[in-house]
Amino acid sequence: MTAEDDANLQRKLDASLERNRCLEKENEQLKQEVLHLKGQITLLRAQDSDKRSIQWKKLQSCISSNSACQDKQIANGNTGRRGLPAEGLSQRAEFPSTSPALSNGRLPRVPKPPPRPSSCLSSTLKTSGNEVRLPPPPPPPPPLLQRRTGVSANAVRRVPEVVELYRYLTRGDDKPETRVGFSGMPVVTSARDMIGEIENRSSYLSAIKSDVESKAEFIDFLRKEVENADYKEISDVEAFVKWLDEELSHLVDERAVLKHFPRWPEQKTDAMREAACSYRDLKILESEVSSFRDDMHQSAPVALRRIQALQEKLEHRIHNLQRVRDAASKKYKEFQIPWEWMLDPGIIYQLKLGSMKLAKLHMARVMSVLQSEGSSEDENLMLQSVRFAFRVHQFVGGFDEESKHAFQELRKLANKFYP
Repeated sequence: MTAEDDANLQRKLDASLERNRCLEKENEQLKQEVLHLKGQITLLRAQDSDKRSIQWKKLQSCISSNSACQDKQIANGNTGRRGLPAEGLSQRAEFPSTSPALSNGRLPRVPKPPPRPSSCLSSTLKTSGNEVRLPPPPPPPPPLLQRRTGVSANAVRRVPEVVELYRYLTRGDDKPETRVGFSGMPVVTSARDMIGEIENRSSYLSAIKSDVESKAEFIDFLRKEVENADYKEISDVEAFVKWLDEELSHLVDERAVLKHFPRWPEQKTDAMREAACSYRDLKILESEVSSFRDDMHQSAPVALRRIQALQEKLEHRIHNLQRVRDAASKKYKEFQIPWEWMLDPGIIYQLKLGSMKLAKLHMARVMSVLQSEGSSEDENLMLQSVRFAFRVHQFVGGFDEESKHAFQELRKLANKFYP
């Protein structure tokens, strides 16, 4: 080994020793800083403990002063419910108890009172000493087919001319009617992987456990409300379900929490949600049909496709309701849920009236095109309108006077193409 190599090794050794001394000095400084931080943490913990003690005393005094007011509010909110026994009412007035939740340092969820049934509202309103009488409820809609001889002008009756013209124009035509369908993208989900990923999170399980422990009385209150729910109008059920969903939304996971409460009326809750959802969807569809307008700025093919698509949607919903009506009504009767709205004289009648409106719009648009234009597609438009009128006629079970008059005008125009 040469002298030059010895010098290099000596320099490396000196550098390593110097680096070691620097690290030891830095380590000593870090130790001093850690000791200083530990002292600060101990001091902050003591201060935090004092603050929590003061806040806890204030919270207890606030709860004791407001508990009577909360109990009175809940009791007043439930006095309007029908069929509620005195024992159940006294139990609700005592809700909520604060002891279980306070053991975890959390306040329990205080639910809003459920909506009152519409039948519990007084028929008179007192404003500034004067009584204002509410108008009586409207009578139920008439049945689809009036079998009496003295039918009104708006009654729905069979129009044989519709079937006659349809068969005349479609004789020898085996091409099926083109309907506007609905398509959707398939949704591929891996439920097993999703559930496994969620349940592996300790924070998620801890939140569920916390809800089970701290909101037991809150859930018991909701359970009694569901079990005692007995409404005569489906609109009241819809309002109750909306209130219930809002209250249950405060749980971290409704299904995961409620499965720890074996007395929870899951079947009745699901049945009420199903009825409310079906009724709400039909009311939305009824509003969509009643507000539908033919946009004259659109071309005739586009406008006619819009009308046909809405009719297709309407028929699909009504057929689905009629298909499950027997089984659903039996289930609703078992849980004291209104079911009469599913019958033909109910909302189905209103939807079929809307279907006749679509038929009138369809015939009016076709007649306006045929009277103002002349093209090789006139016969196809006429055939399309007759088919649509026949389809609505068979679906509704007839035409009212306005629809019958519109069809007669279309028939007069058809004589020019089919003498």
